Amino acid sequence: MTETLFNQILQAQVKCKDCEDRRANIRVSIELQSTSNPVHKKDLVVRITDDIDPYFLYNLVISEEDFQSLKVQQGLLVDFSAFPQKFIDLLHQCIQEQDKDNPRFLLQFLSSTPVLDHTPAHLNIVETNAFKHLTHLSLKLLHGTDVEIKKYLAICLTCVKDERLLLEQKLQKTEEDLSRQLSYTQQTLSEKSRELDRLRSEWTSQTTALSNKHSQELTSERERALEAQTKYQQQSEQQRRELESLHQKNIEQLQTRLVKLETCNKEMTERKYQLESIIRDHAAKLVGLEDESHRAKQEVLSLRRENSTLDLECHEKEKHINQLQTRVAVLEQEIKDKDQMVIRSKEMLDATQEQKLTIEENAKRTQLHIGKLEAAVQSLSEELIKVC
Repeated sequence: MTETLFNQILQAQVKCKDCEDRRANIRVSIELQSTSNPVHKKDLVVRITDDIDPYFLYNLVISEEDFQSLKVQQGLLVDFSAFPQKFIDLLHQCIQEQDKDNPRFLLQFLSSTPVLDHTPAHLNIVETNAFKHLTHLSLKLLHGTDVEIKKYLAICLTCVKDERLLLEQKLQKTEEDLSRQLSYTQQTLSEKSRELDRLRSEWTSQTTALSNKHSQELTSERERALEAQTKYQQQSEQQRRELESLHQKNIEQLQTRLVKLETCNKEMTERKYQLESIIRDHAAKLVGLEDESHRAKQEVLSLRRENSTLDLECHEKEKHINQLQTRVAVLEQEIKDKDQMVIRSKEMLDATQEQKLTIEENAKRTQLHIGKLEAAVQSLSEELIKVC
């Protein structure tokens, strides 16, 4: 009884003596043969073939006794029962890595002769890392004898014949299916062609009727559109005349308003210049008052120094000192009054400047503000005249 455990094509690195290494696709087959006559035993058969070269055949039969020797020689840690699956797992690792530039697991096929002839060869599974090349398994395979090659070719021929017979059966079935489908398709095509002719006839008659109907509707729509266009043109002309008349009236009103605004603006400008002149006069008076206040302060300081000196010099001049103190108090009161006057003048000046900006920004409402400003300026002038 033979059980096939593995049968796939793998990419192997082929090394021959004095030859350059190359990569080739080989088929690896693993079978488990069981015999029970006269003694029950199991043999693992490893076969290496090439689908392109039918004479390429290497075999290895490993019995349980041979495996014990192999296990000792290569330091294997598995039993004979688990060895096939572990071997297959390593081959799957090689399949996963074979398309990479630097595969981690590599399948090697080594021969001690320049060409692959009838000499034995070794099948190695090598793991490559940064430190070394680690050989997990190395199997020595024998080239097939003529009898084994003929038997293998006979098996291949039988498989090819079986495949050919299966393909012929599939081809015959496919031809029958295609013939039925062709017949059904032709019948369907004939029915669809008749239906298409009928639909074309109906479509032609409907198209003619719709064309005539659409022509009449188009003529009617053109007449209605021409009437509507004429009506809209008349309405547009009338609206244009009305708008031109209204626009002309608006222009005349705006021109009249512009003349008034220009006159008012001219008056406001003249009034602004007058107010600026008054503000400059007030500013000059304010500077004079500040100078006078400064001189008064200087005089107060001088009097205070004289007062201190006189107080130290003589007690007899106490009366005179009292008079001077009285004078100093009067002067200080005058200075305070003048300071208050200066503050009021500054506040009036700020208010006047704010009113000036308000006048420039709100030209339409300047008349009312000007009346108030004139009253304020007149009052300020009277107060300044009284002070001076």
